[in-house]
Amino acid sequence: MAGCTSAYAAGTTPVPLGKARPFAIASQTGVTDVRSSAVTGNVGVSPITGAADHLACTEVTGRVYSVDAAGPAPCSIKAPAFLRSVISDTQGAYANAAARTPSVTELGAGNIGGLTLAPGVYHWSSAVIIPTNVTLAGKANGIWILQIAQTLNLSSGTAVQLSGGARAKNVFWQVAGKVTLGTTSHFEGTILGKTLIAVKTGASVTGRLFAQTAVTLEQNAITKPTN
Repeated sequence: MAGCTSAYAAGTTPVPLGKARPFAIASQTGVTDVRSSAVTGNVGVSPITGAADHLACTEVTGRVYSVDAAGPAPCSIKAPAFLRSVISDTQGAYANAAARTPSVTELGAGNIGGLTLAPGVYHWSSAVIIPTNVTLAGKANGIWILQIAQTLNLSSGTAVQLSGGARAKNVFWQVAGKVTLGTTSHFEGTILGKTLIAVKTGASVTGRLFAQTAVTLEQNAITKPTN
């Protein structure tokens, strides 16, 4: 399918992130890391112990929060009540995104490689694969919400690209299955993941990784979008 989809839905608003907005990574069961990664933005794990956050303080430009004193030393901030609110807000964001009414369904039968997507709400009941670059094209106030009922796989060396003024802070991927970002790939937008978010060697993300299970990193650059 060539060209730009006609997905614009009037009145589409960003997914509210609440207290999770300043975070680059929020995980309920931990963060693993093959060093060195570079994370710009806050990081938090909850309800699991801070010992499950394997990022070193030197890898994070931002605050690191844990539920107990076992978080990365010496930077970890013990804040169990705050983290409960952060995780609750990521779960609320997932539910909010999932409840939006789609303007386009089953685009490309789940293969969106090579396509250009206009702002809108997209839904797939299948897995989604991105084997070649995909472009999100729209103005700075354009909103993309992508609802994926199964897995999301961005192939190695492939990119999610923005054009026309589109901004990563306005892109939300709600994914019920595992998310895999292949080696040296580049991704744009906030991932609201029900399960694992696996970021492979050398991949980069301008966005947020919010996982209801774990986040795995391998020498990655994760940069929270500017507000």
